[in-house]
Amino acid sequence: MKRLTFSTLLFFALISFAQAQNEFAWEQLQEQYEYPSWYSEAGFGIWVHWGAQSQPEKGGGWYARHMYMQDVGSEQWGATAYPYHVKTYGHPSEKGFKDVIHEWKAENLDTDALLEYFIELGAKYFVALANHHDHFDNFESTYHPWNSVNVGPKRDIIGEFSKSARKYDIPFGVSSHDDRFLHWWRPAFGSDKYGPLKGVPYDGHMTKEDGKGKWWEGLDPADLYGLPPEKRTPEYNDQIGENFMQRHIELVTKYDVDYLWFDGYGFPYGEYGKEVCRTYFNHNLNKNGKFTAVIAGKFEDQPAIVTDIERGVAREILHRPWQSIITFKSWFYKKERELRHNARTVIEILSDVRSKNGNLLLNVELLPDGTVPGYHKEILDDIGYWINLHGEAIYATKPWKIYGDNLGSSLRHLETMAELDQATEADLELLETLRAEGDRVQFSERTVNDPPYGPDEVRFTTKGDKLFIFVLNPSSGSIQIPSLGLGSPQKPKNIENITMLGSNMQVKFEQTIDTLELVIPEERPTNYTTVFEVTGIL
Repeated sequence: MKRLTFSTLLFFALISFAQAQNEFAWEQLQEQYEYPSWYSEAGFGIWVHWGAQSQPEKGGGWYARHMYMQDVGSEQWGATAYPYHVKTYGHPSEKGFKDVIHEWKAENLDTDALLEYFIELGAKYFVALANHHDHFDNFESTYHPWNSVNVGPKRDIIGEFSKSARKYDIPFGVSSHDDRFLHWWRPAFGSDKYGPLKGVPYDGHMTKEDGKGKWWEGLDPADLYGLPPEKRTPEYNDQIGENFMQRHIELVTKYDVDYLWFDGYGFPYGEYGKEVCRTYFNHNLNKNGKFTAVIAGKFEDQPAIVTDIERGVAREILHRPWQSIITFKSWFYKKERELRHNARTVIEILSDVRSKNGNLLLNVELLPDGTVPGYHKEILDDIGYWINLHGEAIYATKPWKIYGDNLGSSLRHLETMAELDQATEADLELLETLRAEGDRVQFSERTVNDPPYGPDEVRFTTKGDKLFIFVLNPSSGSIQIPSLGLGSPQKPKNIENITMLGSNMQVKFEQTIDTLELVIPEERPTNYTTVFEVTGIL
């Protein structure tokens, strides 16, 4: 029989005690759970994936890991981190990530102004990063000394965002990425493989004693980086899981969050993460008398948890709420990263996601001082203008019988070009990439580098007796939508009227047995996806 450590026994004893206090077990909570309407109807939310790793202006989204790697291997998005760190902060044998945290001040953070702006853009919920794989807490943690109140900004980041969210009456969530930190931090216990400091241990090996007389005196690097790999025993790993549980139960109850998002797959640290979720839902249920809380992550077979798709979309309509998360460049703001998304691609993804019963959570990559980068704000302003014009087709809508028509237009265009021998070498490479992706969901997003949609590809949402048609990449002239013909398998009714949202302009159309012919006006509210409201068809 496998030996149980004292902390494991204590953990299960605590669960038994809690359940004896008329709290529900996880399985019971799953049976009762209903997704709250604020989430299923939201459509669009904003997330700030922001923390100490935003401080360096270069080095990729996993800066804290890659700054300890002269050779990042296949993780090329972090290739600039090590040289940038040595040049900017010093060699990681002395100046490690702990010192980057010390430099981060968040001096211009104004959570009221940010929340007010995000709500103006059309966001219906807001999420802030509570901790990343770097194991640093952006809140006043009782159980972890490496937190934003003790080190760096000397501010309760999550606390400030929470207060602002309550002030502006918007659901508030937190994201946790902490469960993989022990593996993720392994490079901090290495050393240079070449160069003048070859073999000199990085600061992951430092101890509390090494901090005497320095800015971090009294802090133990092992509380941030973990113990060196060779010192990690089963008992120690249990302690890490228990600490995760304590920190995150405090996080979700102290700040009374509406939404909890986990990175990774499944419950963090197994039963420890499940106990966080159980406590969170019980806390929410006891306080409100019904479920108003949401948990999201890359979970399988967990009906009470929102399915999260990172930088991708579902391939079909999902019957339970789900979520796509995307970011403009890198998850943390970095200057050297190329722009992956602009207003056009974000609006197209939002339209696609909503047609399949999902929400889009867009990351805003704040600068280290806590402000929005100037050219990102220009993109956000365009997105917000579009959402405010077309909110009727986004908020509190449901999918139709099918999510769209004239599907795969960009792929069909490339295939036609190839058949006509008119495709360039780059076109052929892209065609093979798109074919290889097939039904892949995670990391399947369309970016600025993908071919545009054809002018007739559409998505659908419904609200009451109205059908909304999203023409993803419109151009003036007529398009055919076969699924809206009277003889279609979807069995639509006779259309009474079609208007263009954002203008209330009635548009010309002809509905036949075979198709709907829709005339796209030359003058449209924006240069992006155009939405039409159809009455009589449902």
